[in-house]
Amino acid sequence: MRSDAELVAYYGLRAKEYERIFQKPERQSDLELLRQLLIHALTGKNILEIACGTGYWTQLLAPHTESITALDINPEVLEIARSKKIEPSKVTFHQADVFALPTFHAPFSAGYAVFWWSHIPKSKIEGFLNQFHSQIMPGGKVIFIDNNYVEGNSTPLSRVDSDGNSYQCRMLDDGSTYEVLKNYPTEPELEKVLKGMADNFKFQSLNYYWFLEYTLV
Repeated sequence: MRSDAELVAYYGLRAKEYERIFQKPERQSDLELLRQLLIHALTGKNILEIACGTGYWTQLLAPHTESITALDINPEVLEIARSKKIEPSKVTFHQADVFALPTFHAPFSAGYAVFWWSHIPKSKIEGFLNQFHSQIMPGGKVIFIDNNYVEGNSTPLSRVDSDGNSYQCRMLDDGSTYEVLKNYPTEPELEKVLKGMADNFKFQSLNYYWFLEYTLV
């Protein structure tokens, strides 16, 4: 699928620019609340992290967890993640396609992904969730964090395809442009997708982000 390949290429080239998104002044109060929520939800857990990127959230969580196994498809972002000051006994990074997850020896007690749900084509969400959930023990905790669309602040949408996926055109520092799939699901849409999979569904919408927490059936 072309959008998948374009997304991978975009994030590989954007690796050194990526963490600027955490410096936007107007988003600091939201980001601080997200940090607190994530640490509170996952303290003491043995965690599988999906699409870890440059390790921003991995580094934040590592001191509070039993362990983190962090996955990303891009070697460029993993190189940055591995360079961070993270206790190596706590975290292992793996290059992996999250649509074809490797099999791990023991189930995790929790899993999470930040800014990943919005990049999943709608036709692949169920398959991804089935794979992801299969790595986590029954009753385990799952967290997703992602963006709200904020008019005048978010990158405008460029088009919507026949499956209902929306896209943005994004420019890198070198002037190159990429069309990136970026969906903005509503709380009812998330609840519908997770029906039969999730217990204790808890959704919070902030100004710029949403936070979803649930336990596996």
